[in-house]
Amino acid sequence: MAGKFSAGILLFRRTAGDTEVLIGHMGGPFWARKDAGAWSIPKGEYEPEYESAEVAAAREFLEELGLPVPEGDRVPLGEVRYGSGKSAKNLTVWAVEGDLDPSTVVPGTFEMEWPPKSGRLATFPEIDRVGWFDLATAHDKLGAGQRPYLDRLAEHLA
Repeated sequence: MAGKFSAGILLFRRTAGDTEVLIGHMGGPFWARKDAGAWSIPKGEYEPEYESAEVAAAREFLEELGLPVPEGDRVPLGEVRYGSGKSAKNLTVWAVEGDLDPSTVVPGTFEMEWPPKSGRLATFPEIDRVGWFDLATAHDKLGAGQRPYLDRLAEHLA
């Protein structure tokens, strides 16, 4: 399968009347003023020949949120391919039931040239904030390629 490989953990919790998922708002200047489609499941790229998707998912959760994946069964939600050409990604996600206080998140960072063509490197958080959202709200906030995981989680819980 061509393209890049990415893996993540979709943390969920059951509340009185609903299911909520923990997602993060993508950090950096391109996403700063966006909300719809600007949130993501904590995930990241990996090289399948060096690391399993499940190990990568846990590593990326820790790197992006600064916290380990809460204890609990990992429910495989499968793979989704999104994007096209060289930017296509194969994303594999596991759901884990657990709780996490968003105020305890210490996001990882990345560097990029900013402003563009300035020759200066700036550091930005990979995720600038996280939050718990019901599935309908999360559907509006997540990028289109990740939305199928919300339906798969709902099917699993039904």
